[in-house]
This record gives sequence, C-alpha cells and structure tokens, in this order.
Amino acid sequence: MSSIEIRESLNAPITQMIEAVKVALEKTAPELSSDLLDRGIFLTGGGALIKGLDERIKMETGVPVYVAEDPLTAVARGTGKVLEDLDHYKKVLLRR
Repeated sequence: MSSIEIRESLNAPITQMIEAVKVALEKTAPELSSDLLDRGIFLTGGGALIKGLDERIKMETGVPVYVAEDPLTAVARGTGKVLEDLDHYKKVLLRR
C-alpha cells in the first residue's frame, strides 16, 4: 500500500473522530472549555503517531493539540500513577 492509500483509508474514521471532538467541545461547560483552550488536547496511543494528525485536529477545532511524550505507554503509565495513589483520586474517580 502507498502512503496515499493509507491516508485515504484513514480519512473517514479520523473525520468522525474530529467531529466527535467538536460535538464534545460544544457541549462542554464554559469554564472547562476555557481550560481546554488554554491547555489543549493531548493525543496518546498509537494513533497519536499518525503523521499530521495533531495539526489536522488543531486546524479543524481551533484548539492546541500536543502529542504525549511517549504516546504508546502514556495511558498505562497514567493508570499506574492513579493506582499508586488511589485514595487521592477516589474523590474524582468514584463520583455517583
């Protein structure tokens, strides 16, 4: 497969993802929206490594976008940090 074919095959799901981000931003409370505009969106996981994805999301949403330092392990490392200090995070994680 060529890189053009790969880009074409990924276009539809990436477009859907960006549309979902836009909908979420529209539904977000103003005080939270301002935090997002100030701090931006961080991409994690293998998809974060798709060349140009961060720029496309930034262009289409108007929100700064950053790729995590080590996107392939960011979620696992973050989960580990929460588990190390679970009592601290229970207030946020276990809301009912």
